[in-house]
Amino acid sequence: MARIGLLGCGNIGHIIAQHAEGFVISAVYDKVPERAAEIAGICHGKAYGDFAAFLDADTDLIVEAASVSAARAHAREVLLHKKDLVIMSVGALTDGAFRDELMATARKTGTKIYVPSGAIFGLDNLKIGQISTITKLLLKTTKSPQSLGLDVPTRQRIFSGKAHDCIKSHPKNVNVSVAMGLAAGQDADVELWVDPAADKNIHELFIEGSFGETYIRVTNVPSPDNPATSYLAALSILTLLKNLDSPLVVGT
Repeated sequence: MARIGLLGCGNIGHIIAQHAEGFVISAVYDKVPERAAEIAGICHGKAYGDFAAFLDADTDLIVEAASVSAARAHAREVLLHKKDLVIMSVGALTDGAFRDELMATARKTGTKIYVPSGAIFGLDNLKIGQISTITKLLLKTTKSPQSLGLDVPTRQRIFSGKAHDCIKSHPKNVNVSVAMGLAAGQDADVELWVDPAADKNIHELFIEGSFGETYIRVTNVPSPDNPATSYLAALSILTLLKNLDSPLVVGT
């Protein structure tokens, strides 16, 4: 079984630790030692307060489940230690120079960078955009005012533009659009809406191209212990980890 190092011990880290199947979490790191110790107690791994020691632990793959800033700070170092990397905070990859540097490092070290499907469906088929023309790639996200820290009386659009611009004003709401763009090989258009009637996050994907057209609507149930996190996003990482060693690969 794959030996996992867990970088980040928040809500998603808890879900991974509680539902580990087909892999072993052997090392845990968080900048708050108490959080790392708590997760280690759940998964029976070893908690580390020093990142260098965490990297030297006996692991095959590091799962980043912390933040965009953590991904930017530690991703390259993980790859240089010849460990594969799962990036949950894919918004870090909006920086083209940083993304190119990581890819070059992965090629040099013979490692892989994995981006989970996260809070949406359909990333596998979006990859046709790398070989065939996609003329429309739009993500329309609707959230409650509370989840965005706003107080508005009516439904309204608060952002319209490219994914790489959305991170500047709404850094916590770009992961889905960035994942779409990486899969399709082009920057996604984004509309971010706020709606007082919304009690769940809604992602609508509009894709058109030489293949035809498709529409996907995903209504996300929040994680049980953190309404700001999609439960589907956590499940997508668990699914990726569970199938790492499978000889049958579906949907690539």
